[in-house]
Amino acid sequence: MLRVTDLRETTPTTSQLRRLLPRGGTDVASVLPTVAPIVEAVRDRGAEKALEYGEQFDRIRPESVVVPEAVIDAAEAGLEPEVKEALEVAIARIRKVHAEQKPKEHTTTLADGATVTETYIPVERVGLYVPGGKAVYPSSVLMNVIPAQEAGASTMVVCTPPQVEFGGWPHPVTLAACRLLGITEVWAVGGAQAIALMAYGDDEAGLEPVDMVTGPGNIFVAAAKRLVNGVVGIDAEAGPSEIAVIADETADAEYVALDLISQAEHDEQAASVLITDSQSLAEEVQRVVDKRSALTLNAERAASALGGAQSGIVLVRDEEQAVAVANAYAAEHLEIHTRNPRETAKRITNAGAIFVGPYSPVPLGDYAAGSNHVLPTSGTARFNPGLSTHTFLKPVSLIEYDQQALTEIGNHIIALADKEQLPAHGESIAARMGDK
Repeated sequence: MLRVTDLRETTPTTSQLRRLLPRGGTDVASVLPTVAPIVEAVRDRGAEKALEYGEQFDRIRPESVVVPEAVIDAAEAGLEPEVKEALEVAIARIRKVHAEQKPKEHTTTLADGATVTETYIPVERVGLYVPGGKAVYPSSVLMNVIPAQEAGASTMVVCTPPQVEFGGWPHPVTLAACRLLGITEVWAVGGAQAIALMAYGDDEAGLEPVDMVTGPGNIFVAAAKRLVNGVVGIDAEAGPSEIAVIADETADAEYVALDLISQAEHDEQAASVLITDSQSLAEEVQRVVDKRSALTLNAERAASALGGAQSGIVLVRDEEQAVAVANAYAAEHLEIHTRNPRETAKRITNAGAIFVGPYSPVPLGDYAAGSNHVLPTSGTARFNPGLSTHTFLKPVSLIEYDQQALTEIGNHIIALADKEQLPAHGESIAARMGDK
């Protein structure tokens, strides 16, 4: 099922690796002509148009965009005890990690009377998108809401699609997760129209626009985020889920195979890639993948993903080449199953999140490791981080100089301003130097 790429007799460059490695990717630009009219229509006509699109794409029109608090309360009341407990445990772990991510204000003293303080100001209003197409994702509520809360965002709204099965309201487990986190503003809107409505709001309907939109979604959601970027901030354009695994002959083939399958069940476009210097491990993983993927609940979806161009096995000479391949691939999730996994992990420069050793599988991070599961995809881990408390904070410099401190540096500033032929800059400084 998994295609094999053999690099053992080659030493490809980084650019060659980017072309050779399995990669499906999503061409967001290809759907912009489809998504742009949706975004424009919602910008111009607000909630009414968003509801129309919901009726068209989600096959249901909720009674209102805003989910009544009574519906949210009922969702929590109806939550199975074991699911509620699982959510509460996950919330506690995720909150602890994200609370400790928050940086502290600090001041640098450059001279007597000359300081620069870096402080952190939270984004005021945040729009958090939670998908609801092929599955229900209460975990995405946790991963979006908690870092925004820990950053200190003033208000937030969760947008998630209406469901035919629940009378046009979002999935009850998603709503219950919102209630457990104290979120009372939930909009029953999905897809590109949700992103547009959060970005532009609707004054007549009492829907306040946000300052930033975050959260995963399909290619249409990604395209809408691209279109509203600049009107609001965005975290990233999320693509299909992906996992890469570095493994040597010490790895447990069943563990590796099950982890590859676990990400493949997300979506037909999901990517699962094994990077190994062990031919025997590769063969055993292939055997287990073929057997176990056919038995899973989402077998058809997993088969499409595992058999696609985006998935495969990459055979390498040794661990050094495995690391080079992993860094070129820049996986959303990277597992390491080697003799010394911590040492291998230290050599990784590009990955959304690194899962070290046989007992740190990606599904742990999907739910309750404490880390965030909203991560960079499609190779963007080379330059983008995952969602975190930092996402919702704006570092701002506070510059405080007294007259003496300004006078001491003033002539240097004037010299640079004159060199750049911006004399008014220098005059601004000179007017403040010394006694008037």
